[in-house]
Amino acid sequence: MQVVSGPIGREKIHYQAPPANRLPKEMKKFLKWFEKPGDIDHLLIAGLAHLWFVTLHPFEDGNGRIARAIADMALARSEKTAQRFYSMSAQIRHQHKDYYDKLESTQKGTLDVTPWLEWFLNCLLLAIEGAQNTLSTVLDKARFWERFNKEPLNQRQIKILNKLLDGFEGKLTTSKWAKIAKCSQDTAHRDIVDLIERGAMQKDPGGGRSTSYSLIK
Repeated sequence: MQVVSGPIGREKIHYQAPPANRLPKEMKKFLKWFEKPGDIDHLLIAGLAHLWFVTLHPFEDGNGRIARAIADMALARSEKTAQRFYSMSAQIRHQHKDYYDKLESTQKGTLDVTPWLEWFLNCLLLAIEGAQNTLSTVLDKARFWERFNKEPLNQRQIKILNKLLDGFEGKLTTSKWAKIAKCSQDTAHRDIVDLIERGAMQKDPGGGRSTSYSLIK
């Protein structure tokens, strides 16, 4: 099995897997190690398992997906919990260009897998940091909405506030509110004044026809 790119006649071979007659024996070795890897840090087990499986390349397609699942499985085992708030698979897909470059250089290099493990652990760190940022955003939104659980807002206000909480681009004016909420500018102004009185929004410095408003988190 080969990993090839480029037009016919000018193909570039990125990687050539072991011959098919060796796969049963090699897979048996891999699975035996994966179940009892010995006294190795669990994070390194995840990185090594991913590299080992994708290097064996036992299937025509889907090897990368399975390798990512194996890495996630190893990480889940190390944490001994069914709840995980980050995804190594998603982070690798996000960095797919770097992933394939590092994978190719490792598979074509020596038996030193240190650069691969460094990349894998950095990728894991980014996945965890990304999950922390997401959780922080979710918690901020939850705390914001708790302030208004006793006095319900109308659907227009909820819609616009959600857009602001998710990162509204540009400045929010009465006319923009009216366009997004599909209401008149008078109704939009009343909605905004109500939110200002409740402490959810504030008027930005300046005024006139370009008056804008922002969220108070």
